[in-house]
Amino acid sequence: MRAHDVSHTAIAIFEYYWDQLESGATGMIPESTISPLTDPDRLDDLTATPADAQALASTVVIKLNGGLGTSMGLDKAKSLLPVTDGLTFLDIIVRQVQWARRTYGVRLPLLFLHSFSTRADVLAALDAYPDLPVGDLPLDMMQSEEPKLLRGDLTPVDWPANPTLEWCPPGHGDLYPTMLDSGILDTLIDSGFRYASVSNSDNLGAAPSPALAGWFARSGAPFATEITERTPMDLKGGHIARRRSDGRLILRESAQTLPEEMGLFTDPAIHPYAHCNNLWFDLVALRETLARTGGVLRLPLIRNGKTVDPTDPQSPAVYQIESAMGAAIEAFDGARAVVVPRSRFLPVKTTNELALLRSDVFEMGEDHIPVAQVSPLPVVSLGTAYTTIAAFEERVPHPLSLREARTLRVTGDWSFGAGVRVVGDAVLGDAGGRVEDTTVGVG
Repeated sequence: MRAHDVSHTAIAIFEYYWDQLESGATGMIPESTISPLTDPDRLDDLTATPADAQALASTVVIKLNGGLGTSMGLDKAKSLLPVTDGLTFLDIIVRQVQWARRTYGVRLPLLFLHSFSTRADVLAALDAYPDLPVGDLPLDMMQSEEPKLLRGDLTPVDWPANPTLEWCPPGHGDLYPTMLDSGILDTLIDSGFRYASVSNSDNLGAAPSPALAGWFARSGAPFATEITERTPMDLKGGHIARRRSDGRLILRESAQTLPEEMGLFTDPAIHPYAHCNNLWFDLVALRETLARTGGVLRLPLIRNGKTVDPTDPQSPAVYQIESAMGAAIEAFDGARAVVVPRSRFLPVKTTNELALLRSDVFEMGEDHIPVAQVSPLPVVSLGTAYTTIAAFEERVPHPLSLREARTLRVTGDWSFGAGVRVVGDAVLGDAGGRVEDTTVGVG
């Protein structure tokens, strides 16, 4: 790691997690150790104030942009994937920020957290927006890297066929030491910024929000996270709970849940809110906390089991040590959670969500925020023939009309013509075939 110019703080964090792994830690959070979150604030209950725009003026927008979308067969940053009208996630994010700057008269810097796999392509795409930088502030910062570990003895894996696959990013919990070690945290504070609004680049619902900036500033909290009511599309996503031992809010991900307790984890009657991974934190409070801990927040371990080559299941089994940035909620006294409308949580993790986002269910407003035209959103479930973007776009070259649909379930290998309209509940079975311009489903 030193030979790869990994920072001292990142190495100390890796050592902390390696020691946990070596001692047998799994990172699991049993249901018996937590209580469901039942008393969060709600954005819908808040009243807008003139101070909201002032809070937004003290905010920096940070987008997590280190993912390649390998689960969808991509070899570039997922944010470069076209969404609508030829615009990519990246284009829409930039337009959201530019609209907020004009509308509220704020500087609103946009800062990307890149991995070694995404930086070059994204910065090249950002050349199309020469007015995007704010003063001398940078547009990005680089996530650190760490070795993948053999599951047998926890030594770094050796893979001469492609040495780059021996390394991985350490999860988005790396945001905090990266901000510290890069000097960007100090630079932002010295430039007059106090708050950060952080979200994934594949979530176009998490646009700049004066209402949330105002709420967070008035709350006096050092850290807050957005949550939303769960739907069938996100039952396996993380959730916020209270730790029984000390009453602190914590984040639990599916990878930290015992297999026999997944039924409890996914039950919306028990855990009714999905974690949006939209965070707010006080930059000064973060700096003070990192100074006190030596940069090591000791976030819960996520032990991610994979193969060294994700495309080769016969390649050596490895662990990737990761942490989630949302887990930092437990590191701050007085952290808060706020329930936001589903419109702020539109993640695209699979082609299911992409099909929905590209459909007529959503229309783009002048603020470049996708607005759902129906509620609840249809549930789309596409089979294995649609897993990769290439396979999906070959079979679904035109947006589907899903505005009248409740569910679309496709198990076989089907291709779709232009103007396909889905109504009610539609099931296309294992036989496969082609759906021409027609209506499918039942009213």
